[in-house]
Amino acid sequence: MKKYIFSIVAVFFLSLTTTAQIDRSKQPSPGPAPTINLGTPKKFTLKNGLIVMVVENHKLPRASATLLIDNPPKAYGDKKGITGFVGGMLGAGSATITKEKFDKEVDFLGASISFGSASASASSLAKYFPRVLELMADAALYPVFNQDEFDKLMKQSLTSIKNSEKNVAAIAGRVENVLVYGKKHPKGEFTSETTLKNITLQDVKNYYNSNFKPNNAYLVIIGDVNFATIKKQVTKLFSKWQKGTIVKQEHPKVTNVNHTEINFVNMPNAVQSQISVVNSVQLSLKDKDYFSALLANYILGGGGTARLFNNLREDKGYTYGAYSSIGTSKTYTKFKASAAVRNNVTDSAVVEFMKEINTIRFQPVTEEELKIAKASYTGSFVRALESPATIANYALNIQRLGLNKDFYKNYLKNLNAVTIADVQKAAYKYFKGNKARIIVTGKATEVLKNLEKLNYPIKYFDKNANSTAKPSMNMPIPKGMTADKVVDNYFKAIGGFDKTSTVKSFMSTAKGKVQNIDLTLVTKSASPNKTSVVVSGMGQILSKQVFDGEKGYAEQQGRKIELTADQIKELKDASLFKDTNYKTGKLVRIENIDGKNAYVIVSGKTEVFYDIKTGFKIKEVVTNMVAGKETKTPTTFSDYKAVNGIKFPHKISLAMGPMKLDFTVSEIKINEGVTDEDFK
Repeated sequence: MKKYIFSIVAVFFLSLTTTAQIDRSKQPSPGPAPTINLGTPKKFTLKNGLIVMVVENHKLPRASATLLIDNPPKAYGDKKGITGFVGGMLGAGSATITKEKFDKEVDFLGASISFGSASASASSLAKYFPRVLELMADAALYPVFNQDEFDKLMKQSLTSIKNSEKNVAAIAGRVENVLVYGKKHPKGEFTSETTLKNITLQDVKNYYNSNFKPNNAYLVIIGDVNFATIKKQVTKLFSKWQKGTIVKQEHPKVTNVNHTEINFVNMPNAVQSQISVVNSVQLSLKDKDYFSALLANYILGGGGTARLFNNLREDKGYTYGAYSSIGTSKTYTKFKASAAVRNNVTDSAVVEFMKEINTIRFQPVTEEELKIAKASYTGSFVRALESPATIANYALNIQRLGLNKDFYKNYLKNLNAVTIADVQKAAYKYFKGNKARIIVTGKATEVLKNLEKLNYPIKYFDKNANSTAKPSMNMPIPKGMTADKVVDNYFKAIGGFDKTSTVKSFMSTAKGKVQNIDLTLVTKSASPNKTSVVVSGMGQILSKQVFDGEKGYAEQQGRKIELTADQIKELKDASLFKDTNYKTGKLVRIENIDGKNAYVIVSGKTEVFYDIKTGFKIKEVVTNMVAGKETKTPTTFSDYKAVNGIKFPHKISLAMGPMKLDFTVSEIKINEGVTDEDFK
C-alpha cells in the first residue's frame, strides 16, 4: 500500500516537472494535418457519354440517385424563364405513365423524386430503389409536355413575378446581378412578365430537345446498392438516350467599375435598406490562392465570429447579421458583403462595410483570426467526410472542374499552409474596395440625403436595373391635411393655445462655440411683436438686432444698419409665437429630416419643417439675397423641454455657409426679465 502511495506521489511530481518544461507563453505549433483517406467511387461511362459514379454504402437500407446535365451557361434573352418551365414540367408523367399515376406510385413507395431544367434526383428505401430509379429515368428521358400543364405553370409564374415586384430583397438581388454581370450575361439577365409571355410550349420542347443530352451529363448513385446490379439497370434505362451537340455561347466581358460608386434603387415600401458591396471576380478551385481567398472571406464575413458580424451587429446593432461571400466558377463570379439594416443607419452601415473591407486589404489579419478560420474549415471538412455523398461530390468536382486527383486528399494540408501574408494578398486581389459597387435598395426619402454625404458618386436605377433620374424625395401628403392643421398640431405638442396665450414676454439664454470662441445668444421678445437678439463673445457684443414694434436696426462689429421696409413689415407681422403666421402658408410636401418625416410649409421666404410624429418644429430655412445671390440659412431645433407648461427647443443649430453654430439653451424665462429698454 505504501509503495502504491509513493508511486502516485512520484507520478504527481513527474507531471509537475513535465509541465514546468512547457513554455505556456508561446502558442504551440499546429500539428500535421490529418491524413485524408477518401474512398473512390466506382465509375463507368455509357456509349452515349453519360458518366456514372456509384458509391456503395450498406450502413442504412437507403439509396439515392442524382442526374446532372453540366451544360455551359447560356443567355435566353427575350425568353428568359424558359428553364423554369422545363424543370416545372418534367415529372408531370411520361410517355408511359400519367402524372396522376406517377405521383400516386411515388407516394406509395415513400420515395422522393424531383426535377430541374438540367437535373433530376430520387431517393427511397433500397428495396424500392430499382423501381424509383426507373420512374425517375422514365420521366426525365420521355417527358410529356402538354398545354394544360404549361398554362398552369405560366399562371403560377406570372403571379410569382407580380408578387416579387414589392419584395425589396428580390429586387435588390435582381439589380445586383444585372449591374455586376450585365443584362446580356447569363448571370445578369432576369425573368420578367414580358419574357415569360414570350415563351410558348414549343419553345419548352425545343429547349429540352437541345439541352437535355447525356454526353455532358453525370449520374451519381449512392447507398445500399450492388455495383454490378446497378450497372446493368443503368445501362438498360439510359443507353437509348441520344447524345447531341453541346453549343457554347460567347458572353459579354464582365468588368468592375473604375472607381467605387453607390448604385441606388428606390423602393418606397422599404422598411429597411438592403446593402451589398459587390465586385466581380474570377476564382476557381484550381487557383493557387483559392484557400487564401476562402480564409480571407471567412475572417471578413464568413460567420458569427467574423469582422462584419461583430462590427455591424454586435458592436453597432445596425442589423441582425452582416456577412460576406466569394463564389467559385469556371467563368465569372462575385465577391459580396451584405446586410439588411435600419433606414436611419444606412449611411453609417456603408461606412463600416467599406472600413472593414479596406482594413483587411491593407492590414494583416491576426494569428488568432487565421487560426479560428482554419479550425472552422477543418471541422466542416472532416464532418462532411462522414457522409457517403461527400465521396461522390468530391469525385464529381474532380471530374467536372478538372481538379488534381489529390485535391481533396491534400485539402487540409493546403488549407493549413496559408499564411497571414497569403490572406492579405488574396483580400487585396479579390475584395475590390476601390472598384466596388455599393448597391443600396431602400427608401429614398429616408436614406438618400445621408448617403449623399459620403462623397461617393451616386447612380440611380429602377427595379429592372435601368438607369434613371434621382428619385423624388417627396412623400404623398395625407388627404385633408393642411398648413393650418399642421400648425395646430404644433401648438398642441408644445402645450396648447391656452398656455401660449398667457405669455406676454419671453427671454432665453443659450451657449455655443465657434472656432474655439465661446458665444452667448440672448433672445428677448415682448407682446405684440418686439424682439431683440444679441450674440456676444470675447467680452463684447458681436452682433445685435432690435425691433421695437415700429422700427429697428441690425448692428455688427459696431456698425449699425437700419432695418429695411420689407424687414420691418415682416417683423410687424410676427408675434411671440410666430408659427401662427405659418397657418396661412402652403403645405407643399413631406420630407425626411435625419430619419424623421416632416411636413414642410412654405410661408413667404421661409420653409418650416414639423415632425409628423411629435408635432414639434424641427427646422426652418430662410431664403435671402446676399450680394446678389440667393442664399438659404437653415436653423434646426431639438431637445424640447417644458418651461411653465410650455415646451421649448433647448438645442438650436444655425448653418451659415460652411460654418455651423450649435447653441444649447441654459435658461428660459416667461413673463419676467424683459423691459422696454431691451428694444431701444
